[in-house]
Amino acid sequence: MLAALEVVTTVTVGLMVGVEFSVAFVMNRIFGALPEDADQMARSHGGRMLGALMPFWYIGSVALVAVWAVAGHTHDGFGLVVTAGALLIVSVIMSILLLVPINNQGKNWTPETRPADWKDQMNRWDRYHYARVAVIVAAFTLLVTALV
Repeated sequence: MLAALEVVTTVTVGLMVGVEFSVAFVMNRIFGALPEDADQMARSHGGRMLGALMPFWYIGSVALVAVWAVAGHTHDGFGLVVTAGALLIVSVIMSILLLVPINNQGKNWTPETRPADWKDQMNRWDRYHYARVAVIVAAFTLLVTALV
């Protein structure tokens, strides 16, 4: 049963990393190559869509890692799992304090209502997001290592 939990947890976190990596290094670059209105509208739509899904994915990942840590506390890799869990908690805190406030504003913007500094705000969100991606990649790497 523990082996199944380890695999489900690692796959769940790995998929989350893939989505966030894609947003950072693929989708936002595609959006940025679009005309200004399309760029902003794509980011707003992405903010609404992923803003509704990702909280459950992040919290669910933390919960799965916590269960793995409790269930596997006597197994090799326990410290790696706990550290991965701590990093995922850091990513949730980063999201709540840094990314969500910007996203909550941006997801409602239209070409008519966006502020003059909307690109600066999106660039700040991108910088925070790059840092968050690094944190969750590190967490995922630790989980994979704990499996070995």
